[in-house]
Amino acid sequence: MANSKRTLFLKRRLRVRNKLRKVNAGRPRLSVHRSNKNISAQLIDDVNGVTLASASSLEKDLGVVGKNNVEAATKVGAAIAERAAKAGVTEAYFDRGGFLFHGKVKALADAAREGGLKI
Repeated sequence: MANSKRTLFLKRRLRVRNKLRKVNAGRPRLSVHRSNKNISAQLIDDVNGVTLASASSLEKDLGVVGKNNVEAATKVGAAIAERAAKAGVTEAYFDRGGFLFHGKVKALADAAREGGLKI
């Protein structure tokens, strides 16, 4: 029986996350979620189970409410880098989840790197 897109996505997400967890112990995780209408990112401390910083295209001060394009991803990436610096985080590992690393996800990662976050 053929696997559905959702099943393949979940398998890919677990595979990526488990590989990253083995290699990057002790550093916070920059987790990205992309929906059809929005994009968001969170800095998560997995040891304590706490979100250190977050940014989303739903925030009105970013000026991209309800948009999910490369421009919105760039603004979210810059915002998460700025908030990470305020939280005292200089490096994290990038968890793309089950999303492929191109387009919006890549734009978010590049903007976070330009903002000073070492990924």
